[in-house]
Amino acid sequence: MYAIVEIAGQQFKVSKDLKVYVHRLSNEEGSKVSFDKVLLVDDNGNVTLGAPAIEGASVEAKVLQHLKGDKVIVFKKKRRKGYKKRNGHRQYLTQIVIEGITGAGAKKAATKKAAAEATTEEVEAPKKKVAKAKKEDTQE
Repeated sequence: MYAIVEIAGQQFKVSKDLKVYVHRLSNEEGSKVSFDKVLLVDDNGNVTLGAPAIEGASVEAKVLQHLKGDKVIVFKKKRRKGYKKRNGHRQYLTQIVIEGITGAGAKKAATKKAAAEATTEEVEAPKKKVAKAKKEDTQE
């Protein structure tokens, strides 16, 4: 079972007991975190898509530690001009471990039926005919 979840503005494919580095979260180390913006859940071939998120689904995680990532060097140079700039930064990260993924349950089936009914209503609705503009004879 895996899920695609949005955490701190980025999307991650997560499964149970997976350790993930995400942008810094405000929670303390050792605390539990719940992410409600689950975009997709795959339960052994049974795929559920959200529009945009699945209602009732969540991903439970535990904050392991706060740390800084590797240094990223930004080097700018223009040849034959004597222009060189060297800059770098280290991103603040949080390491989390995924403890569980909960699906939507009964709401998931209801939303599929509602979506199927909505699409059949749209198909059965008559289409309006648009009148084409007539060309006027301007040549005399």
